[in-house]
Amino acid sequence: MDFELSEDEAALAQGIRSLCAGRFPLERLRAAEGGDGLVDAEGWTELADAGVFSLQLPESAGGIGLGMAASSVVFEELGRALLPGPILASHLASYLVPDAADGAADGKVMVGAVRRPPTSGTEAFVPALVEHLSSLGVLIVVGDDGLAAVDPADVDAVRIGRPLDPLTPLWRVDELPEGRPVGGAEQARRWRRDQAVLGGALLVGLAAGTLDMAVAYAKEREQFGKPIGSFQAVKHMCADMLVAAETARAAVHAAAVTIDQPGVGDPERAAAGAGLLASEAAIKNGKICIQVHGGMGFTWEVPAHLYLMRARVLSQAIGPVGGLAELVAELY
Repeated sequence: MDFELSEDEAALAQGIRSLCAGRFPLERLRAAEGGDGLVDAEGWTELADAGVFSLQLPESAGGIGLGMAASSVVFEELGRALLPGPILASHLASYLVPDAADGAADGKVMVGAVRRPPTSGTEAFVPALVEHLSSLGVLIVVGDDGLAAVDPADVDAVRIGRPLDPLTPLWRVDELPEGRPVGGAEQARRWRRDQAVLGGALLVGLAAGTLDMAVAYAKEREQFGKPIGSFQAVKHMCADMLVAAETARAAVHAAAVTIDQPGVGDPERAAAGAGLLASEAAIKNGKICIQVHGGMGFTWEVPAHLYLMRARVLSQAIGPVGGLAELVAELY
């Protein structure tokens, strides 16, 4: 399997990176920390015009018609840029449940998603956490037996004052409405599978972003008259970050290709493995990046913590690491 990007894929990645750098610089995102509308309607439409939400929508339906491999390249760049908003759910909805999320591909509505928490006997409903609720046009509830579309206005929720990620506004929901069925168990399975791969791509972007940040700081920060990057301990930490990021990237690309070409392997197993390795890499690299920055790494001014917090949020969204590990073990 060739993990080198083709010329078209490299150009696609560069185009998305340029869009994010010019339209959604980190300074602008940080200025909106704690708010609800972190990506305004104009910016969301610009992402739609760039094809972010219609990558896998068939050309016959007005989409671009690309596969999972090309989509993972785009989502890695979105993760590297720390782009907020329900990007992943909006993209998945555009081709998995287009009837439930009309307007997702062209940026007219934001689509969110939440897993329906399990109930335990006669005990009270387990609370759910919904991201970006006030900005959503449709909420997709993902259950074991299918998908349901819910009007966000029908959701009785409480805003969490200090969420883990200041760029991901969060609401607590004690009871999710049943909603309108829009897909059966097979579509729910595909949703979870594709979410693990593309969520893994976002996490790979985070791992790569923290690696770039750590290396840049190690080159410029001096101690004892030398850049700290010349010290063996710091070199080893940065090398560990590189290995983690590249291993996760290979796993995500392999899973994406396996979905595009199921004959090469088991897509379910590949997706679970990709999500697992990407989660571990993003969290590990976020921690090491903070360590490389020393005391400054623990301050709010240095954005290293934003990558770590987003990694933890995404890790839970695609499935806890322990759950993904158990799924990989079951599928072998």
